[in-house]
Amino acid sequence: MLKLTKKSDYGLIALLHLSGRRVRSATAKEMAEAYRIPLPLLSKVLQSLARGGFLASEQGTKGGYRLARDPNTISALEVVRAIDGPVILTACFHDDGGCDQLHTCTVKTPLRKVHEGILKLLDGITISDMQDTGSPVQTLWPILNAADAGKTFIRE
Repeated sequence: MLKLTKKSDYGLIALLHLSGRRVRSATAKEMAEAYRIPLPLLSKVLQSLARGGFLASEQGTKGGYRLARDPNTISALEVVRAIDGPVILTACFHDDGGCDQLHTCTVKTPLRKVHEGILKLLDGITISDMQDTGSPVQTLWPILNAADAGKTFIRE
């Protein structure tokens, strides 16, 4: 069965949570409590997302995590890869030569097409796409973060 790991699921939940906030940041504890996620696991996921450049960590009494990138530019595929590594549908897509059916397999090519379709789908879904349509965050994101990034965002 194909499914996201809990870590990837929690990472997407955290990014979606942060993209939907009117305040700049949230702590790991706040998010863990809001979604009933084990704090130690969520903390590790948030650290992975920070290392991957998706989140910025802020210290101090008003600290926590905030998005480091516009949610329109963060794809679900990037998040999954940052947390779990490469997305692999089946072992035969590795170059380790460990498959005994390599030369007689009739499903490798069709499965590769399925695999590529899944990757394309995940790559085409952004954190913003996961929000409800008409969300005020889609309008507020450039304003909230333009000062931090030193950039002006123009939305069409």
